Amino acid sequence: MPSHLHENLIELFRNQPRLAADLLDGRPGVTLPSFEQATLSAGELNDVKPTEYAADLVVCLMNGNEAVLAVIVEVQLSSQKRKRRSWIAYVGTLHARLGCLVVLLVICADAATANWCATPIHYGMPDNVLNAVVVGPRQIPTVTDPVAAQQTPELTLLSTVAHGNDSTDQKLILEAFLSALLAIDPDDRARYHDVVTTTLNAAAREHLEALMTTAPYEYTSEFALRYFNDGEIKGEIKGEIKGEAKSVLKVLDARGVDLTPEMRERISQCRDVDQLDLWLTRVAVVTTPEELFR
Repeated sequence: MPSHLHENLIELFRNQPRLAADLLDGRPGVTLPSFEQATLSAGELNDVKPTEYAADLVVCLMNGNEAVLAVIVEVQLSSQKRKRRSWIAYVGTLHARLGCLVVLLVICADAATANWCATPIHYGMPDNVLNAVVVGPRQIPTVTDPVAAQQTPELTLLSTVAHGNDSTDQKLILEAFLSALLAIDPDDRARYHDVVTTTLNAAAREHLEALMTTAPYEYTSEFALRYFNDGEIKGEIKGEIKGEAKSVLKVLDARGVDLTPEMRERISQCRDVDQLDLWLTRVAVVTTPEELFR
């Protein structure tokens, strides 16, 4: 089952398909063709056999009614050997369907997974190789300008996910993210906020919460409206959140699932109700931390 973070990162591209082109622009080996708009395309990439292939998202760069470049967007949060074989099928099938050039764009939340995804995939002779364009923390630009953040809110969210725990520019990064929230549809603000808070450490989350209660960011998201009251998390909601986090840890301890101190802090400090609910549905069946955080 795709994780909460995985689905929300894909939602960025659904909301703004041009983000795929923005991330590809200037990457080594990639030359973007002239295009008028970026649109979503069907992600089901099945062949004539019963095996089903479905990419996370497909974005087509269009000139009129003609697709000039197809971008397969994959969010990869861990290394999975079988996934690399699927990517070969994705590219070949989409090229056969649309008849245009195809590029595989892989979004990674950590450097180790990004390095794994960047390894060339050799699938035939003499020189059949698939190279993905991988965007990990090192490749995601740091957005600190509030004006630029409002112009590219989805890119700003990725910047915050990748660099929000950086103490050097943390204040500027978090302020840029809150500025971006002001520029997007109110219905998406809570989702964007949730994506960020699940990736920030405890200190960064506290910093973000403090910024959210000061002008001009006060009550910029549904999250703030739900959980904040005059700058403090409402007592009953705070107790509910802590209770769910404790329940997750208790069940994992009872089932003998070993957690590192960092994993325990991630659970105990989580303020995302949806994420806690997801963990609660998994704790009864998981046997390893990797299954919980997948």
